[in-house]
Amino acid sequence: MSVENSFKILMFPWLAHGHVFPYLELAKRILKGKNFQIYICSTPINFTSINTFINKNLLENSIQLVDIQLQPSEELPPHYHTPKNLPPNLLFTLINAFQSTHSNFSNIIATLKPDLVIYDIFQPWAAKISSLQGIPAVHFASIGAGVLSFIHHHYTPSDIISTPFPFPVLQCKDHEVKSIEKLLEFLYENLHDVDQDFLFGSFKHSCNIVLVKTSRSFEQKYMNYIQEKCKKRIVSVGPLVSNSNNITNEEDSESIIQWLNSKSLRSTVYISFGSEYFLNDKEVEEIAKGLELCDANFIWVIRFPAGDKTISLENTLPRGFLNRVKDRGLVVEGWAPQVPILAHSSIACFASHCGWSSLMESLYYGVPVIAMPMQFDQPINARLAGEGGFSLEVDRDENGMLSGENIAKGINTVFEEKTGEELRFRAKEVSEKMRRDEEEDLDEVIDQLLLLCKNYKLQE
Repeated sequence: MSVENSFKILMFPWLAHGHVFPYLELAKRILKGKNFQIYICSTPINFTSINTFINKNLLENSIQLVDIQLQPSEELPPHYHTPKNLPPNLLFTLINAFQSTHSNFSNIIATLKPDLVIYDIFQPWAAKISSLQGIPAVHFASIGAGVLSFIHHHYTPSDIISTPFPFPVLQCKDHEVKSIEKLLEFLYENLHDVDQDFLFGSFKHSCNIVLVKTSRSFEQKYMNYIQEKCKKRIVSVGPLVSNSNNITNEEDSESIIQWLNSKSLRSTVYISFGSEYFLNDKEVEEIAKGLELCDANFIWVIRFPAGDKTISLENTLPRGFLNRVKDRGLVVEGWAPQVPILAHSSIACFASHCGWSSLMESLYYGVPVIAMPMQFDQPINARLAGEGGFSLEVDRDENGMLSGENIAKGINTVFEEKTGEELRFRAKEVSEKMRRDEEEDLDEVIDQLLLLCKNYKLQE
């Protein structure tokens, strides 16, 4: 099918790396059907990394970028139009500013005239705008079905639930609940044109199906629960783990992989807290203490907000730490090639915040997880990983604080022969099932999207 005769799909993810790249991975995979032309709508600050992805995957003729502008603001200059380098105190400000793009988005729809819109959780209004112009829209959730189940049961005002939550393993502690409720309260008050049932408004306005970044082999019972409660067919898109050759910084990547090559089989722990969480001084101190107390080799990725010249590795890490661990530790500032690291044979486990994409990547490569969830959906993901049998969660005190001693205990436990083997066996088992289901999941996604596009064309 030529470009002129293909169906146009406009993808509109939230501005965060953990949302944009699952949308890009989904675009790359559905393009194998040769029936689609994809348009990705985002802010210009994200275009460099998006274009890197497009060029690496030879998709220049299949994916085009669409600029969506936020209102000018002294508080949010253009380089802050993504959470990737955003100071944490400005996250809610950015979400609020993002709501102002609704009129711009309406103009984009009118000009582009796509056959289908795929939209994210912070903009259920995108589906309403599409519907007003007669265009079908589908919600794609880049969080897991377990989290969706938890939130639906506990926070859906239109469906007061008196029965117990059927998945008691997905419980949150008091300090974790506060993080979730703070976000949900903000969204309820600030999302544009919000329904009372604001969170699952994204589901309600989705046409026939909802796409979820997950695997049936891992979350089937949670998919079934959400499907029953929301009366929408839940279609898994698979884990959407990027190809390990998708590297944005070849030189840095090569040096890290060379360092890993010098380490023995399953001797190294990888530590990272994602692209949007910045560790505070106390967390850095305790993680450093834990790494000194344990016996493992390690790669530790630390990120700081962009533009803050007062912060550096040297003045953040404990005095003398880098020298004391130089023979077995590598501390990387800012970025590391996570997928190639997890795929490397020297990696024994992943000490992670349990962001959904990171969890999926670790599981895809059969790497056990040491869970250190920080905020929002991460504690629920951590409990899900524990239920799956491939993760151990680091104990915290009654205030939710990490300690170096408990971090070291968690790492050393995974390196114990019996426990480590059990965790690796389960991680490998789930990984194999996930990979087997991947193509079948993708085929169903393509079939469903084609059906929606064809039905739209017939009604024109």
